[in-house]
Amino acid sequence: MQAASSGADREFSFDSTLDKILNLFKKGGSAAGEAPWITDQENQMSGVSGEITPDIGEDEGEMEEAAEDSKKDESMQFKTREGGFGESGIGEIQDDNGIEMTVEKKQNGELVDSGTALELEDYDPTLDLSNYRLPSIELLEEHKSADTTVSEEELISNKNRIVETLGNYKIQIDKIKATIGPTVTLYEIVPAPGIRISKIKNLEDDIALSLSALGIRIIAPIPGRGTIGIEVPNRRPEIVSMRSIIASRKFQESKFELAIGLGKTISNETYVVELTKMPHLLIAGATGQGKSVGLNAIIASLLYKKHPAQLKFVMIDPKKVELTLYNQIERHFLAKLPDTEEPIVNDTQEVIRTLNSLTIEMDNRYNLLKSAQVRIIKEYNEKFIARKLNPREGHRYMPYIVVIVDEFADLIMTAGREIELPLARLAQLARAVGIHLVIATQRPSTNIITGSIKANFPVRIAYKVTSMMDSRTILDSPGANQLVGRGDMLISVGSDMVRLQCAFIDTPEIERITGHISAQQSYPEAHLLPEYIDEVTADLNGFDTDEKDDLFEKAARLVVEFQQGSTSLIQRKFSIGYNRAGRIIDKLESAGIVGPFEGSKARQVLIKDLLSLERFLDNDVESL
Repeated sequence: MQAASSGADREFSFDSTLDKILNLFKKGGSAAGEAPWITDQENQMSGVSGEITPDIGEDEGEMEEAAEDSKKDESMQFKTREGGFGESGIGEIQDDNGIEMTVEKKQNGELVDSGTALELEDYDPTLDLSNYRLPSIELLEEHKSADTTVSEEELISNKNRIVETLGNYKIQIDKIKATIGPTVTLYEIVPAPGIRISKIKNLEDDIALSLSALGIRIIAPIPGRGTIGIEVPNRRPEIVSMRSIIASRKFQESKFELAIGLGKTISNETYVVELTKMPHLLIAGATGQGKSVGLNAIIASLLYKKHPAQLKFVMIDPKKVELTLYNQIERHFLAKLPDTEEPIVNDTQEVIRTLNSLTIEMDNRYNLLKSAQVRIIKEYNEKFIARKLNPREGHRYMPYIVVIVDEFADLIMTAGREIELPLARLAQLARAVGIHLVIATQRPSTNIITGSIKANFPVRIAYKVTSMMDSRTILDSPGANQLVGRGDMLISVGSDMVRLQCAFIDTPEIERITGHISAQQSYPEAHLLPEYIDEVTADLNGFDTDEKDDLFEKAARLVVEFQQGSTSLIQRKFSIGYNRAGRIIDKLESAGIVGPFEGSKARQVLIKDLLSLERFLDNDVESL
């Protein structure tokens, strides 16, 4: 088959000199008259032998034009890498001077697809603060005190008194074992056959009298061991430092999403729990027994594990003095309402608005989980990191939100049902979308910790309380009234009850941690929760629908331009307070520029372009 014989069926148009040269390559021709990568077999298949000539059709004008262009470039010897352009449509051309040119072949304005999708790197939420460094262990203290070990003399004395007291009631013991803990020593006894357990349990006060000790607790039987435990407080209790918990292998190597190091057990083992599995935590105890220190230990554990992009705190402190140390990390770790200046919520009305805002955030997150077809936040974030969710459809990386409430009883007394309703909703539903509650109170009475709250807080911590009734309210069992205080606590996880010595972290240590974090690069502002418009609050702030704001027209142009009717958008763009921005958005609604409030959804913008808005403002706004 001759090259010219097929020219009638094929026509080529050369838009540029480069395209002509490239087509010469592909047809077998080059300025040098040879193509070293074409084999003899290929030449035979194409019917070409000897010198290769381009098959460019019968049109003589096109042949002459191509020949002239070829002569112009005959000084350049072009070679492409082996394989030519391949499937990707990308090749390389190199002349004798060693200057290399990369050429892309496009079809319909796009690169030829090689059959494989473009691989993108996983999304990294920490890139905004890529230089962030977790706090160092050196910021914490050891808190070692001298002479805290339990002497052999003390152990033998306690053992003899336990045996003697039980012997007085004709209870024989086959074996006894002592396990020394930081605060209490556990004496495990194996009674002789035929001894009833209830008989030993009733001797709790008698054993305490004989040992001259407070806080004797009898565990009969110890689950899984077949023994009876008698917990006796040590004469010189040991301080469990937060440093020893953070530095422990169990905490450092934990793979939990939200790992919390609470303290040490009776057997001196570090106790680490997963907050996402709890999923909420209820803490109760009398004044001065260690609740606030326990909250600080929980917060410090999370700060030592998580990047600011992965975790946010909502801190509610009615006492106004317990959580103020965390003001410094506002732009790193705290979340708040758009219109509030203080990152730590103190006022009761602000607490109500914050909790309702969290319910809006919860609903928004559930909508995102639904559209992503996943069940929990961990699966959603993994899908987002793998770039399987489109941000243009509203998807975003969702950090965990931990709500810390320091004095819950005061909120219930002052606000009552307004606090309980949103809190109960969060407790029931928020676990799957990464919102977790940690609530502390010093009054674990039934009117404070109601049945609906207890049902959604399966994990509870009890410090020393004043009565057995309080212990039953918080733990559903006695025991918290027998604790010795100063961080001695019981944690109820399902049916298990574990006695711990809470980790101690002092105020200077917290200041060093927050100082270390605040000294680093931060986000421009705290994490903003969804806006929540309270009608009562709006009335109290003097909203007047007949009053026109100076920024009304600018705000109207802003929402039309962005097609987003949002109070927070107006607030950010004009640097005004939330109340004023809320009044402007309500005025825009009354003017017919934006639609009504729709809960968690942004208001619909009723005017679609700026030209229509200008006509609207000229004709209608003057009549308002």
